[in-house]
Amino acid sequence: MSNLALIMALPNESKGIFESAGIEVHYSGIGKVNAAFKAFEVIQKTGCTTLLNLGTAGSSHFNAHELVEVTQFVQRDMDVSPLGFPVGVTPMETEYPAEITLTPYFSHLAQGICGTGDSFETGLPKVPCDLVDMEGYAIAKVCKKLGVRLISVKYITDGANDTAHLDWEDNLLLGAQKLHALYNAHFV
Repeated sequence: MSNLALIMALPNESKGIFESAGIEVHYSGIGKVNAAFKAFEVIQKTGCTTLLNLGTAGSSHFNAHELVEVTQFVQRDMDVSPLGFPVGVTPMETEYPAEITLTPYFSHLAQGICGTGDSFETGLPKVPCDLVDMEGYAIAKVCKKLGVRLISVKYITDGANDTAHLDWEDNLLLGAQKLHALYNAHFV
């Protein structure tokens, strides 16, 4: 696919596999602010028309080691409910809905709703979602605002529970291998 740029949160998620294959990866760092800034920078720098977000996520819905295409992003940590707003809704935001929907790209992958928040989730999110990450919603919003297509696939590393931090680290290499194989099969 021409005009494609690849963004991931951390080098831990690629384990050097993408770079060894000569694939340029843009790393955002952790969290929504870093992700938004980097997504904007990558789009401006590369002129890409499609941004591919590959990375890891936790889920109590999908099985560990599964690849899931995100078809919608929500904010699991936006909570202004004391002022009467539903959890997940940014107050006074009229231009974009709280849910950012993506057009599916893959027909063979499971699809899910990803809840993004600036915390490592170890329980049930306040907003209904199938998997959780820390960057996706911000990347999706930047892409939506700039008219760039976003394709996002997450490797499920953990159950978003009390052992999530251990499982995440243990499963990074296998995740990088599976994400690289997907990239090679569909974008090379």
